[in-house]
Amino acid sequence: MMPRVRVVPVAVFLALSFGLAWLVALPLWIDPAGLAAPAAPFLLPVMMFTPTVATVVVVLALRAPRKHRRAFLGIWPLGPLGRWLRYLGIALVVPIAIVVAAVFLSAAFGWIDLDLAGLSGFRAQLAAAVPAGTPLPPLHLLLVLQLVQIPLGAVINSVFAAGEEIGWRGWLQPALMPLGAWQAILITGVAWGLWHSPVILLGYNFGRTDITGVLFMVGGCVMWGLFLGWLRLRTDSVWPAVLAHGSLNAVGGFVVLVSAAGSTVDMAVVGPLGVVSWVLLGIVMVVIVGLERMRVARSADDTSSPG
Repeated sequence: MMPRVRVVPVAVFLALSFGLAWLVALPLWIDPAGLAAPAAPFLLPVMMFTPTVATVVVVLALRAPRKHRRAFLGIWPLGPLGRWLRYLGIALVVPIAIVVAAVFLSAAFGWIDLDLAGLSGFRAQLAAAVPAGTPLPPLHLLLVLQLVQIPLGAVINSVFAAGEEIGWRGWLQPALMPLGAWQAILITGVAWGLWHSPVILLGYNFGRTDITGVLFMVGGCVMWGLFLGWLRLRTDSVWPAVLAHGSLNAVGGFVVLVSAAGSTVDMAVVGPLGVVSWVLLGIVMVVIVGLERMRVARSADDTSSPG
């Protein structure tokens, strides 16, 4: 008998994840300052752990799954070390490469103005953050230091990304697997995007406070969810997806570092979750799936060949 999706645990998981996210974000809706409220730097990281809280509830209270819980969630075991480390490397590098490529591709099409020589955008950021007269190293050296720290930032951000990923790729995606692998990945991506609504509607990520911001977020999460979901499938572990999510968050500010001061940056187009990144992610996933199918076909040919 084919396994079926356990509807009640999935419904409870989604209700808790969404409900707790709105509850955590509620003070930001009450405060006229919104995302600029003093509580925002505390509440936003707390919100990231609501999917994990929902996971704990459905695992312990609803016994979903009934056994082998750590393996179901992809927490343990890690699998062959060499293979696991290889996918961790992919998880770290791909988000950085896509976000950086999206910025330069956008500049090539005229969708963003860059200032790589004067770094005027970066200079304006520093001027706003550092008291006037504060001695600083050369601007380009500071930029290099920022870029070098991205891998470290990916690891640090992974602590918070785990709060989301243990829920989305750890619990929900496997729970939906009876529907089919790609169906589970796509539905998980849609849920992940909609879950961000409490802060997206306040202008987070895209600066849009209407339904268009939510739609852009859903699109971005579906496309990034293809990559994160693929990592989860190929490794039977949630940790590569956690690192990829952390890497994406760490490199998210790159566009601001290299853009020209005063230029209009439409994050819905050129940002990490913007349309240009969607296109690049689509290309990457087509290449990945194509290479996998070629490898499977080659293995089948080798097996069927006379020895």
